[in-house]
Amino acid sequence: MMLKDIRALADETMVLTPEDQDAEQANTTWFGAPPHERLGTSPDEVVAAFEEAAAALREQVTSSGHRGTATFYVWHDAEAGQLRCSAGTRKPSDLVFPVAYQVTEDLRAIVVEFLEDRAPGSIQWGALEPVPYPESEPAALAVWAFDLTPFGR
Repeated sequence: MMLKDIRALADETMVLTPEDQDAEQANTTWFGAPPHERLGTSPDEVVAAFEEAAAALREQVTSSGHRGTATFYVWHDAEAGQLRCSAGTRKPSDLVFPVAYQVTEDLRAIVVEFLEDRAPGSIQWGALEPVPYPESEPAALAVWAFDLTPFGR
């Protein structure tokens, strides 16, 4: 089901409005999957679905006549137990996240982290760890970014 939903992104109309980037939040989609579906899904299938959707979205941007920057990006929201994606008119280095993030080319690692999460959106009792004092900097959120800007512009 999740693979079908990811591929369906190509059928959605994107909102690309550099003058009102808050409106671009309409492009954000999230995918959850129960543990049994995660076990039955390979990372390569999910990566392929996202890559197909991204290529189709690039075609959509090309046919829309959009002349500026456009980026499609994917991340794992571990707190919510979801894979999330969005598109907007920001460059990969200027995406808006409430935490530090690092753009990566390794979409597979993001997908594997999501698929291996056996307690989506929660922390298993045995996995609780003491919080060090003073708190150390959390690891940067891994974000895969795909340039939707049509080539040749």
